[in-house]
Amino acid sequence: MSKRRYVARGVPGGYRVWDNKGRRWWGDLYELCPDDLLTELNGRADPERVTALLKRYRALKR
Repeated sequence: MSKRRYVARGVPGGYRVWDNKGRRWWGDLYELCPDDLLTELNGRADPERVTALLKRYRALKR
């Protein structure tokens, strides 16, 4: 079984998305991990869908 590329990880103050392939944090810090983002990360983890969700939540924070 291959390792998932993106995973949500708990960090002090909330959650961040970890990119296993790039070995770095990806996206912003979230106080609460949005349900649809968590579902996508635990499911197919399609990079285009994950990017779209991150952009949506980043825009809502402004």
